[in-house]
Amino acid sequence: MTSTPRTRRRPRYLAHAGLMAFGLFMLYPLIWLLSSSFKPTPEIFTSPGLIPENFTLENYVAGWTALDSPFSRYLLNSLIVVVGSIIGNLLACSLAAYAFARLNFKFKRFWFAVMLGTIMLPIHVVIVPQYILFAQLDWINTYWPLIVPKLLATDAFFIFLMVQFIRGLPKELDEAARIDGCGHFGIFWRVIMPLSLPALATTAIFTFIWTWNDFFSQLIFLTGPDMYTVPVALRTFVDATSQTPWGPVFAMSIVSLGPIFGFFLAGQRYLVRGIATSGIK
Repeated sequence: MTSTPRTRRRPRYLAHAGLMAFGLFMLYPLIWLLSSSFKPTPEIFTSPGLIPENFTLENYVAGWTALDSPFSRYLLNSLIVVVGSIIGNLLACSLAAYAFARLNFKFKRFWFAVMLGTIMLPIHVVIVPQYILFAQLDWINTYWPLIVPKLLATDAFFIFLMVQFIRGLPKELDEAARIDGCGHFGIFWRVIMPLSLPALATTAIFTFIWTWNDFFSQLIFLTGPDMYTVPVALRTFVDATSQTPWGPVFAMSIVSLGPIFGFFLAGQRYLVRGIATSGIK
């Protein structure tokens, strides 16, 4: 008995329906968070439905001005740290990747292995020496401890990603540029960088997401309320000695998620191309 086109389509429809159901299941906490941000605080945990019975924007108004500074201050602090981290990673990691992918120097494989080994090094191992160093430089409660390390190519994951991408570019392009009089920096800037746009976009997107959501290092190095970033500011809403204003917390959590979704959606196609062409499976 041969199968008809209609019977062959059924497994595909079932698979799509299953994926949609699983996607809704994974998105349910975010949908609940969004719905709760429009509910009065006493109603959040007493009304389990996703549709607010008493729709209100008071949580957003109260959350924006609930702390010592307007929430826009914390968004600006996070934006400064994120922009500095992205610029640092794009410049430093791409230069290091070009050196590993195109240059020949002594102990190249050894240093490449050392670089990869730092991926397995937990941040908790280096945070104390870093704090002592930055304290001696009088950088505590400034943006510098969060930005300057990015200028030193400390994120080995992005170096490895760009090394894999650059290795896939034809070396004949380098030779043609060298014939035209370009040195290593000219080849890097005029040939490698324009062709590495997918890998650079992937680095920028991941750096944005990881830095924007970073709580531990920002909590350690930023001690003044005026310097708090979004994750640290959200933590200050939670009070262990009194009732936590969950409505404003949820409202500002939704606000803090907006830049992440926007940046990710804007560079999604570059992200897919960068990962697909970098040999990362």
